[in-house]
Amino acid sequence: MKDQIAVAARLLGERATSDVPIGPLTTYRVGGRAALLTDVNAEEDLRAVAAAVSNSGVAVLVVGRGSNLLVADAGFPGLAVTLGGVFGQLELAATQVRAGGAVSLPVLARRTAGAGLTGLEWAVGVPGSVGGAVRMNAGGHGAEVSETLVSCRIVDLASGNDKEVRHDDLALGYRSSNVQAQDVVLRATFALEHGDRVASETQIADIVRWRRENQPGGSNAGSVFTNPPGDSAGRLIDDAGLKGHRVGSAHVSPKHANFFQADEGGSADDVLALIEEVQRLVEERMGVRLEPELRLVGFEGRS
Repeated sequence: MKDQIAVAARLLGERATSDVPIGPLTTYRVGGRAALLTDVNAEEDLRAVAAAVSNSGVAVLVVGRGSNLLVADAGFPGLAVTLGGVFGQLELAATQVRAGGAVSLPVLARRTAGAGLTGLEWAVGVPGSVGGAVRMNAGGHGAEVSETLVSCRIVDLASGNDKEVRHDDLALGYRSSNVQAQDVVLRATFALEHGDRVASETQIADIVRWRRENQPGGSNAGSVFTNPPGDSAGRLIDDAGLKGHRVGSAHVSPKHANFFQADEGGSADDVLALIEEVQRLVEERMGVRLEPELRLVGFEGRS
């Protein structure tokens, strides 16, 4: 891996920075460093990164807004990629919306609602980016990306393959798609409907208020486990008596049992240990094995 990193660093030159903390780029705000970090803000950056990855074989981590990532204390021994610049643009035309992969979901929700379009109000409650939302078919409040997504532009950084992928070719499922680790979602096109601006903005305000009342703030990444069919991961954890359960510097939120909190200056490895312990105890006590929704990065045997 060190040889691959060295080749990638040489090919990227000033575009890459070595040994960069990436835990702080996640909403958990814990975890280690990336061997290399590069910012993709323009098409020329994209071409340079794709060339470096394909010629070096270095492992890639697309960070996005870090709202669904837990990076190990040992860090990520590869190239971390962040998206910004031209990929943070948002275009509205009639009922069609084209959003760059770096656009935040709350911004997308508010901008479309303000334009009198309906269909993405739910996104105000998800602190991620458009790119990450496509990859995991993000959702909330009874809706998800797949309901309005038309297509997206994806570049495979390992091969340089750049293509527009239609909705039906993404294999969108519950918090899943066929978008791979080396793929970067550069933009997405959504088909919305004309709505009532005031009604949409009221719905957004209601969602924001609900989140404040029912979900914790602080250092977390939202839901830790996916919901089992016909049930709620939060209910299972709560009924297993695990609200407030602590492992080292991490604990299950007393406010919402499927949110795990990391202490300031805490350990990502403690968060993983808590995830594994809760998973084991829920299976023992409730007879259901929960599966993590989080993307685990840099943990041996878990990434």
